[in-house]
Amino acid sequence: MVLTALFLAGLVLSTVLADGAAFPSPFGATAGTAAYFRDHTDATRVSGALQFAASVPLALYAATASARLHRLGVRAPGATIALAGGALASAFLACSGLVTWVLSRPEVAERPELVRPLQYLAFGLGGPAHVVLLGLLVAGIAVPGLLAGLLPRALAVAGLAVAAVAELSTLVLLADGAALLLPVARFTALAWLIAAGFLLPRRRVRAEG
Repeated sequence: MVLTALFLAGLVLSTVLADGAAFPSPFGATAGTAAYFRDHTDATRVSGALQFAASVPLALYAATASARLHRLGVRAPGATIALAGGALASAFLACSGLVTWVLSRPEVAERPELVRPLQYLAFGLGGPAHVVLLGLLVAGIAVPGLLAGLLPRALAVAGLAVAAVAELSTLVLLADGAALLLPVARFTALAWLIAAGFLLPRRRVRAEG
């Protein structure tokens, strides 16, 4: 899936360009965060650009999955939920990428009083906002996949579990420790969407006789 490839490329390339330094956590020390963005503008720029680029295939995936569910005869809200969740998740990811790009500008990176608020904004958009809506995309496919028998039962049930973890990541807004839910929900959701994309049928097979 192009989305996953672009997202992982952003993580790897930004780390390489930053000489192995990991992208700073929004919950880390302010001094260290300011130093990272000041010293690694290229890494930040690449991270933001690839994050923005990853939002495009996500929007396309949501539109395609929703259309396929409709074509398979799904009339329940699941197809619409998948489209809305995917579109919003894409929009939040794009906005996070753009804010990260702003952080790469030297005139911004050299002003610590701007860096911290922008980092929080980028994290909020690309973290809980994106992941919670990504969970809606997964749920919108998993529920009709289970009820209508369009997906293997085990995969559909796993999708519901992934969606539940994604929704629980809302807790990040209340407790910093809940940030551990974000990578778990994000990467399991991406893996699930890849599997569902391959296994969701293109047309419904009608029983004969």
